[in-house]
Amino acid sequence: MTATAPATDPSDSSPAVTTDSPPPPRPTAEELVARAVAPVKPAFLRPPPIREVPKEEGKAGGGGAVVTGEKKSKRQLKRERQQEQKSTSHLCIEVGKSGNVDSCKYGTSCRFSHDINAYLAQKPGDLEGTCPFTALGHLCPYGLTCRFLGTHKDNLAPQNHSEGNHERNPLSKDIQKLLWKNKYKFPKASAQIKLLGLKDGNKNKAKAANDDNPHEAHELNGDEKTESLSSIPANVEPDPTLCKETDNSEGEPLVVSSVQCVEPRPLKKSKVEVDETLNDGTGIHDNEAESEDLNLINGIKVSSNNQSSCRVDLITTPHLREKKIIDFREKLYLAPLTTVGNLPFRRLCKTLGADITCGEMAMCTNLLQGQASEWALLRRHPSEDLFGVQICGPYPDTVARTVELVDNECSVDFIDINMGCPIDIVVNKGAGSSLLTKPMRIKSIVQAASTVTEKPLTVKVRTAFFEGRNRADSIVSDIYDWGASAITIHGRSRQQRYSKLADWDYIYQCAQKAPDNLHVIGNGDVFSFTDWNKHVSDCSKISTCMIARGALIKEQDGKQIFVQQSSPNLSIPLHHNDHGKKPWLFTEIKEQRHWDITSGERLNILKDFVHFGLEHWGSDSKGVETTRHFLLEWLSYTCRYIPVGLLDVIPQRLNWRPPSYYGRDDLETLMASDSAADWIRISEMLLGKVPEGFTFAPKHKSNAYDRAENG
Repeated sequence: MTATAPATDPSDSSPAVTTDSPPPPRPTAEELVARAVAPVKPAFLRPPPIREVPKEEGKAGGGGAVVTGEKKSKRQLKRERQQEQKSTSHLCIEVGKSGNVDSCKYGTSCRFSHDINAYLAQKPGDLEGTCPFTALGHLCPYGLTCRFLGTHKDNLAPQNHSEGNHERNPLSKDIQKLLWKNKYKFPKASAQIKLLGLKDGNKNKAKAANDDNPHEAHELNGDEKTESLSSIPANVEPDPTLCKETDNSEGEPLVVSSVQCVEPRPLKKSKVEVDETLNDGTGIHDNEAESEDLNLINGIKVSSNNQSSCRVDLITTPHLREKKIIDFREKLYLAPLTTVGNLPFRRLCKTLGADITCGEMAMCTNLLQGQASEWALLRRHPSEDLFGVQICGPYPDTVARTVELVDNECSVDFIDINMGCPIDIVVNKGAGSSLLTKPMRIKSIVQAASTVTEKPLTVKVRTAFFEGRNRADSIVSDIYDWGASAITIHGRSRQQRYSKLADWDYIYQCAQKAPDNLHVIGNGDVFSFTDWNKHVSDCSKISTCMIARGALIKEQDGKQIFVQQSSPNLSIPLHHNDHGKKPWLFTEIKEQRHWDITSGERLNILKDFVHFGLEHWGSDSKGVETTRHFLLEWLSYTCRYIPVGLLDVIPQRLNWRPPSYYGRDDLETLMASDSAADWIRISEMLLGKVPEGFTFAPKHKSNAYDRAENG
């Protein structure tokens, strides 16, 4: 049957609609830039793709991320986990390594499967490529469970842990057990806390640990029992109304402490009182006697001439100027980043030109409790020749003990204290950017922490806690005398989060107030080598710029988040930027050029990341999927990058909204997609098909400009 056009009514006097009217003229590149739209060349523009979003897909962004539906109880999850472990898909680690059923010391009581034939029958096929451990000439530690089993060779020797490629800073079982039992000794931190007259919460925890072993317990006087905090269970949330700081001179909301107090913190001792105590031969030297052991430190035998001995004499503590100092000037500093800044990514950035790397932020309390997942954030690859760790804590005693612990057990070049983290869960515990409302607490933390290590101590802050009430300039002039070697200033307030451009004028103002010996590092909105050059040249007191995530704004509750720009009538949404988009920024700065990187070169960078990830997380199925997860997290940033060759104006600015466009080839078009389904397709090109029922939702969902009541 042929369709016919509808008959026209001659009496219809409505004007005819012309279909060949000329389209409106396209805005010029300058007009697009003024509207914060990326000026992509007209030849590459295309209509936005139409995607059907399933109802269960939620608000994960990108049109391809699926979030799981029903929630299961912990008991049900545990039961399913135990059943899964007994299934043939979970082969015993020892049996998998050796290929011998008798190698497991637990025998038939092992909760994992020992059926090698059944495991191999259901194991997914090998992935393309070579086992990353075999490629290095080592015997693969994953044996039969490796997803590259077919490339294994029989004539390889087991990997020697002393070789140069082995990762550093693992958490040993002996140290972990001491931390679990609260028996790790902190003589330097304890003595310094006592010298400064600050509250020492660990003293009472040690008493609680000794209650389980009366032979090791010592008698406590009445005052020490009154100060005890050990009656608070670790899993019970303290009453926030029981302990509040009283430093509220500017009328800002009080920051609630996370520790339940039974009496006020003691006043600080004057210098005269401390000197008299030292002259009397009492006080802190008694503390030394308790922890003194010539051949045993924290339960581990060491030689008597070990430089990391726990014995300490506060009088001979080196002054800051006698410590090892790092020259940060004009070095490319990769910022510590949650989720994205893992060891494989840092290793990749080193190959692309980064000079300084820093681990992801680790919480002091979790490190002191021996949590393996938190200690994993301190791992260091040998290629990271100038490496630091970043810690975060609310109190001087907690931070000082963590610094001493890291100094004793880890190989690091500097330790950074995060006093700028805006996350609610961190701020509500009195850590991160909430410390900006407690300048005297900042002083105590830096003073206590800097004296327990000879490594440089650095501090990272934001401009302020509340927008419009800048405070960083008030501490930058004193923080060097307190013991810090460098300070990083992020040009945004805590309340502002990532919703506006960084205030570099204020960073310059802070740098001008800094002492000559204090390194000032600027942070925020560095997206090209011209940005880096400008910030370093505009203020000679700026040592370098930290290259970090910058703006990280996504859609929230189905609405775009807008921020005010220079024009009061123009609101522009910000998006991901900096190295999350383009880790080759380090190469651009080193070579002083805008790199028109091709899709093939970008794919090679992704391949390097996958290779490093399989070395770090493992080449078995679990390691492959962990690598895939972090690859997808990274791809959720890189999709915002617009290749240089597609732009009418370069460099790309961080506040430009990318229009829908075609790439110069199919792969470049795929990499520009904001669909999680397309990110998964890229991961399958490198790591094979995803498992059945695989889901992914990006972790980073910015809160944009937070409400005032959330600070």
